[in-house]
Amino acid sequence: MPTSSTARPTHPPTLWAARGRHVGSAAEDTVRKRLHRLKDDHVLDDFLEPPDDPAPAPATGAGTAADRIFEARWKVPGEAGDATVRARLVLEPASAGGQEWTLLAEAEEAWDLGWPSPATMFWPDDPDVTWDRDAATGLRLRGLNTLPEDDKAVRRLLKDAGRSPWNIHVVVHEAMTPDHRGRVPLARRLPPGLRHRVVEHRAAPQQLRTVNWALEDFGVQVPRGGAVVLPGTPAPADYAAGDFSVRTVFLDGSEPTALIAAVTSFAALPRPLPDDAVAALGSLREDWRLLTLEEELERERKLVAMYAEALEAMTQSRDLYREAAERAAEALAVYRESAGAAPAGPPPPRTAAPSPLRSLTRTLDRFRKPARPTRPDTPANDTTVQDTTDPSPRPGD
Repeated sequence: MPTSSTARPTHPPTLWAARGRHVGSAAEDTVRKRLHRLKDDHVLDDFLEPPDDPAPAPATGAGTAADRIFEARWKVPGEAGDATVRARLVLEPASAGGQEWTLLAEAEEAWDLGWPSPATMFWPDDPDVTWDRDAATGLRLRGLNTLPEDDKAVRRLLKDAGRSPWNIHVVVHEAMTPDHRGRVPLARRLPPGLRHRVVEHRAAPQQLRTVNWALEDFGVQVPRGGAVVLPGTPAPADYAAGDFSVRTVFLDGSEPTALIAAVTSFAALPRPLPDDAVAALGSLREDWRLLTLEEELERERKLVAMYAEALEAMTQSRDLYREAAERAAEALAVYRESAGAAPAGPPPPRTAAPSPLRSLTRTLDRFRKPARPTRPDTPANDTTVQDTTDPSPRPGD
C-alpha cells in the first residue's frame, strides 16, 4: 500500500473539496445561469465572478490568468445558528478532453455531510449536464461505472483510480449479474456531501482475479461479492484495508449500509491534501473577493492597523538612526578637541631618498678607475729610481 507522508497538510475538518471535468460545451454559461438562479431563489447569499488577475498563480487549482473563477457564499444550519460557507470554483481552459474544474468550499465550522453539496451550487443537478466526470479516470461521479472487458484496460483504469488523490474510489464486485434493482448507483444513497466525491466501479463476476491483481500495488483486495474503498495516493495515515473492506454487498435493491458506513468513515479520515489543493485552499482564504460590508470594513481596519505598525517601525528606525548620527558627531568633536590641545613636538627627521643619478655615477666610477696592485716589501724587479740625495746639510749651508 502506498505510504502516507506525514509532512503533507491534511484536509481541515471545515473543508469540502472535489475535482472533475466538464465534457460538454459552454461550461461558463452553465455555471453563471446556475448561480443567477440560486441567488434569485435566495439559496445563495451572493456570488461573484472576479476580473482576470494580471499575474498568473503558480499552481494549478489556484487560478491563473486564463482560468475563470467563480465565488459563492451561502448559509447552512450550524450548531450555534447559521454558518457561512464560502466556495470557489476554478474552470481551467477548455481542451480536447473537456474543461477541468476544481471546487473548494470552507465552512465556519466542521463540515456536515448532511449539508447540500457545493457542487450543486455551481452545477445543475441534472443527469443530462455532463459536468460530473472524474479528472483522473474520466468516469461519472453520480453514476455506476462498469469496468471494461479488456484485462489491460481494467488494470490501467484501476491503477489510475488508485493513484487519484482527489475523489474517493470504490470497487464493487458483482457475485452474479444483478437485475435493475442492483444497478442503482451508490451515489444516490450517500449523504449529500459525498454524492459528488465518490466514483463507483462495478466488476463483473468473472473479473475478480483481474481486479485484485491490478490492486496488489495498493495493498487492498476485493472480497468476492463485496467491495473495498481504495486508499488513494498518498494514503491516509490511519488507513487499514480491513476497516474499509466490505465482505458482502447485496445488490437486490436494499440499502448497502455497511458500504455506506465504510465510505463515510473513509471520508472522515484526516487525508493528505493534494499539492494543487494546497494552492487552491490558499487562494480561497487569501484571495477571496466576495466580501460583505462588514468584512470590507474589517479588512480596511486591518490594513490601517498594518500601515500604522509599518509607520511606527519606520519612525523608530529614523529616531535610532538620528541618535546614532548625533553620537558619532559628538565623538568626532571630542576627538578633534583632544587633537588640537596636544603639544606640537619636533618633526621627525627626514631621510633623503638616494638619488638614482648618484648611484649610477658611483657604479661607472668603479669601472673607470682600475684597482691599484698591492706594493710588495722587497720587489725583485723594482725599476723605480730611488732618491740618493743626502738629506744631511752641506758645509757652508
